Amino acid sequence: MHERRAMVEQQNSSLSVVQQCGLLSIHRSGLYYRPCLESEENLTIMRLLDEQYFKTPFYGVRRLTAWLNQQGYCINRKKVRRLMKLMRWQTIYRKPDTGKPCKENRIYPYLLKGLTVNRRNQVWAMDITYVPMRKGFMYLCAIIDVHTRYVVNWSLSNTMTAEWCMQVVKEAIQQHGKPEIMNTDQGSQFTSDVFTGLLKEKEVQISMDGKGRAIDNIFIERLWRTVKYEHIYLKVAEDGLCLYEGLNEYFCFYNSERLHQSLGYQPPKVLYSNRAA
Repeated sequence: MHERRAMVEQQNSSLSVVQQCGLLSIHRSGLYYRPCLESEENLTIMRLLDEQYFKTPFYGVRRLTAWLNQQGYCINRKKVRRLMKLMRWQTIYRKPDTGKPCKENRIYPYLLKGLTVNRRNQVWAMDITYVPMRKGFMYLCAIIDVHTRYVVNWSLSNTMTAEWCMQVVKEAIQQHGKPEIMNTDQGSQFTSDVFTGLLKEKEVQISMDGKGRAIDNIFIERLWRTVKYEHIYLKVAEDGLCLYEGLNEYFCFYNSERLHQSLGYQPPKVLYSNRAA
């Protein structure tokens, strides 16, 4: 397995990472996964923080530290802040250092305010979230079509690189065509020249959430809540391969079978497959 992983070329211009993994019979999650170096206690705390986020997204470092102390964990604000950074976690009113863009990278305006989104591939929203496993964790990146709620692509990795995010977008465009607008937060992965360069090349308008405003990307925030409460927290994966297989099954269900009240109790695929949508 290690030998086959080493054969994958990230910069191969002829074959994508997905195609190479297919030819070598390895899962993409297995390619990116590396053993976690965090302690068992830290992994437990991260899991607790992740679940608490959906209950109290307005809690900052001070309140979260106090809450963890009440749960019996002897932890200070410095450590909580570090774990939040590792999880790419943000409150609805203030964003920790992990989401700050590089100073040399351009920040683009938020284009969705007042915009009527009424057709597929008009606006895609993209984000990264932390996913706990039995021993360790990985990062999940996904792109959702805002009008139909269809997940156009997703990927797992143990690192949050601009190259990884760019590859997820490239695959989505190859499969579904390009969106008119791509909306992300101001994380360094999304403000990088590697990521924005691809969007410019494809003539996609770039939109970014206001600083510290997670609610600007509310549709993908709702996706995270849904996938975590309906799958990730209920079926904690043993490793990266199990996580990949479970999420692959869940996203197939989400797109093709899960009924959405906002879509007239239809699954996203029905609307997304309709060319008139």
